[in-house]
Amino acid sequence: MSKRTNGPVPKSGVLDIAAYVPGKSEAAPGVKLHKLSSNETPLGPSEAARRAFRDAAERLADYPDGSARDLREAIARAHGLNVQNILCGNGSDEILHLLAQSYLAPGDEAIFTEHGFLVYRIATLAAGGKPVVAREHDLTANVDEILAKVTGRTRIVYLANPNNPTGTYLPIGEVRRLHAGLPGNVLLVLDAAYAEYVRRNDYEAGIEMVSAFANVIMTRTFSKVHGLAAVRIGWCYGPADVIDALNRVRGPFNVSSAAIAAGAAAIGDRAHVEMSVAHNEEWLAWTSRALAALGLIVTPSVGNFILIHFPDHDGKNAGEADAFLTARGYVLRSVAAYGLPNALRMTIGSAEANRGVVAALAEFLG
Repeated sequence: MSKRTNGPVPKSGVLDIAAYVPGKSEAAPGVKLHKLSSNETPLGPSEAARRAFRDAAERLADYPDGSARDLREAIARAHGLNVQNILCGNGSDEILHLLAQSYLAPGDEAIFTEHGFLVYRIATLAAGGKPVVAREHDLTANVDEILAKVTGRTRIVYLANPNNPTGTYLPIGEVRRLHAGLPGNVLLVLDAAYAEYVRRNDYEAGIEMVSAFANVIMTRTFSKVHGLAAVRIGWCYGPADVIDALNRVRGPFNVSSAAIAAGAAAIGDRAHVEMSVAHNEEWLAWTSRALAALGLIVTPSVGNFILIHFPDHDGKNAGEADAFLTARGYVLRSVAAYGLPNALRMTIGSAEANRGVVAALAEFLG
């Protein structure tokens, strides 16, 4: 990049950001596209959410409710929460940024793990903070490594649980041990974007911890199990003081009327959520077994995606596999930006897509 000699200069940290690059959404011309790069549900949204979205088109000239009250009340009913402790945003990404803006002064530190969600680094740098990376063990967050990185400048710990892109998770006992080791002025952010998919007795998304402690907040999304990625809905449950701070810095109309309506309808459709989770449970297990049978290493996942590791000989690396699959219409996610250059992340898709990827990789591996 050429050196700037005049004109506005961004604040410190902004030009250190590597812009987020979404998963690919196009395959080779002339082949059927199976987009498995962004962890979208193959079942789509519920019909109730579709109807609510269409009905919202009758009110396009009106500003949305700035408090997203209908959506917050629907979330509160679904999870048994106090509506006053819920805030909604333009995707959970916005909330992650709001937290950094609200709690990081220049030079303050935010900790996240080495293969954690890329937005944590972006949000930290954009706020003028310093990203601090804690080493993972076996592609899993490690409490002792995180606590070893805590200093007097630490203000936020971001923990994706389950983690994207690895699909691994920390049991609730370990999350509680992490919290117990943090100073009271450090905010523990539990990013539970994939919580609905987890079927483990030792997992909790964080609701109980938020209710018990003043420095824990949980973020969630409608983009995954609810199938509403296009309308961008995130939400968080947090202590009153934290919610108050976020409300002071968020945009006054940060959630659209269509998103409010569709989200409220979606979270009330329990049958659709259960159907989506059941589909994922069946095909997560099947796809993991089938790929392992090909000799590929698959990181055990509790989300709606798997991390596939490739041997690196005779051209059988992740880059070659990605090109081979894309040419056949199967678009997966490169995760080199996450420090995993020889792996691909695959969303659990339709039966056709899952079987197709396995068959294509069997051909690729020869």
